[in-house]
Amino acid sequence: MGTIKVHVGTVQTGNSGQTNDSRRVVSFEGERLGNLTIYAPGKDGIGLTDTRGITETLFKTTDGQFIVHAADWSRWQGEPSIECLEEIQDSDLQTGGSYERLGAECGFGTPLTLDQALA
Repeated sequence: MGTIKVHVGTVQTGNSGQTNDSRRVVSFEGERLGNLTIYAPGKDGIGLTDTRGITETLFKTTDGQFIVHAADWSRWQGEPSIECLEEIQDSDLQTGGSYERLGAECGFGTPLTLDQALA
């Protein structure tokens, strides 16, 4: 385990390149367990775009807390990119949990049962 540094807050860039950056650095002791990037739907909901999305990173602190750093990002001028932290429980990383996909990416959870797959 080591020192983790992440940002929380908002960055927004205007049409002329001016930038408002209200992010602050957060530092804590722990380890990075993995991350997941989910790209936004493309124009008219078809395909995916690499200009908007969310990247979730899972950390475990030295005292055993699970922390998710979520970066909801946009590469479009005028649209904010927002970074935040959330403490979660092990159950949030399991099948049906609010961070199920991140949990699966980081080795948590179990395979779906047949009933879950058919639901």
